[in-house]
Amino acid sequence: MNMYEIITKKKLGKALTKEEIDYFVSGVTDGSIPDYQAAALLMAICMRGMNDEETFLITDAMTHSGEMLDLSVIEGIKVDKHSTGGVGDKTTLVLAPMLACCGLKVAKMSGRGLGHTGGTIDKLESIPGFTTTLSDEDFIKTVREHGLTVVGQTADLAPADKKLYALRDVTATIDNISLITSSIMSKKLACGADAIVLDVKTGSGAFMKEPGDAIALGKKMVDIGKRAGKKVGCVISDMNQPLGTHVGNAIEVNEAVETLRGRGSAELRELCLVLGSVLLVMSGTAPDRQEAVSMLSEALDSGRALDKFMEFVRAQGGDASVFDNDALLATAPLSRDVCAPCGGYVKRISCSEVGMASLLTGAGREKKEDVLDPAAGLIVARKVGDPVSAGEKIATVYASDEDRLERAAEKLLEAYEFSSEPAEPLKLIHEIIM
Repeated sequence: MNMYEIITKKKLGKALTKEEIDYFVSGVTDGSIPDYQAAALLMAICMRGMNDEETFLITDAMTHSGEMLDLSVIEGIKVDKHSTGGVGDKTTLVLAPMLACCGLKVAKMSGRGLGHTGGTIDKLESIPGFTTTLSDEDFIKTVREHGLTVVGQTADLAPADKKLYALRDVTATIDNISLITSSIMSKKLACGADAIVLDVKTGSGAFMKEPGDAIALGKKMVDIGKRAGKKVGCVISDMNQPLGTHVGNAIEVNEAVETLRGRGSAELRELCLVLGSVLLVMSGTAPDRQEAVSMLSEALDSGRALDKFMEFVRAQGGDASVFDNDALLATAPLSRDVCAPCGGYVKRISCSEVGMASLLTGAGREKKEDVLDPAAGLIVARKVGDPVSAGEKIATVYASDEDRLERAAEKLLEAYEFSSEPAEPLKLIHEIIM
């Protein structure tokens, strides 16, 4: 068996065997297959595609290419949630404590933000003292004792994905649905949860711009998860504008805490209820989604989810006292309002441009080594369908220096499109796949 024959076979559109796929993934992981041959096969896959069996086989090989987290020592049903990335997506901060209050064990590994999308780990690290680095033993101990933990992804989980993604990123082979599926699902399956809910975003701020493409990806990932023996569901949610109103790191934590206090974003609450209900039904904790929503709503409205969030913060070294007496994390010292240039209605918001505006404040990174300003970001005051008057504030940006403030404000205004005619509010949930 050699790579030349495997590349040729896929170039001709033939299906690869388990042995051939295992050989490829193993060789990429240990470095015995050179990058130019790996890139050639990735391009052949993009041009010729993979069938469902091949997609499962490459996902399975990538899943087992490194460490597999064993959560069997934790009693109860272990669950995980994954988002394909968006702007203002602080869902985990609200959803995880809600799920823990309903008796599920949330064992989650999350990533950092890059480009116009934010990362859960960056948001949590804006809380003073909060640590996202735990040993496997402490990870399991924290889930056992508190019902949830969120830590950074380790290089030991699905290392084949890290190497393959780096190649895909520079060889225009990112957008193949089988490769996207294997990249996402290999990491999720390696984390050891019993049930997984996937939040696949669609729209201007998402990788999948069209709902149909997002639905196809969601169905493919659910199928792969079930083949691997896991309970997997998927929610297709809208990312044609930011989720909620706050975009940044500490700023998003503030919105999450306000939502847990019962006075935050209605959109964020709705998405958490939908995602959570899918997990409660799949895990057998609730008989149907209606009962699941009732259970999750009680956890929110009673204040139990807020208490669980504060417990979670303290368990991972964070200073929960910063939220005492309705307090919130501080924003950057400089701010500037962005005002509507004309009256009418908000017709469209380029979500990716909003994300770039947040990046310009210092809240995001263009390169992995960039240092974030945790207090920077922006708050959107008007969203699609809202009426506006000329000169009315539509958003506020926060930064630590004037140059960043000015550039971010200009970029944010460019993200807005106005109309004299009323615009329909956007639909948040496009489809649920179980």
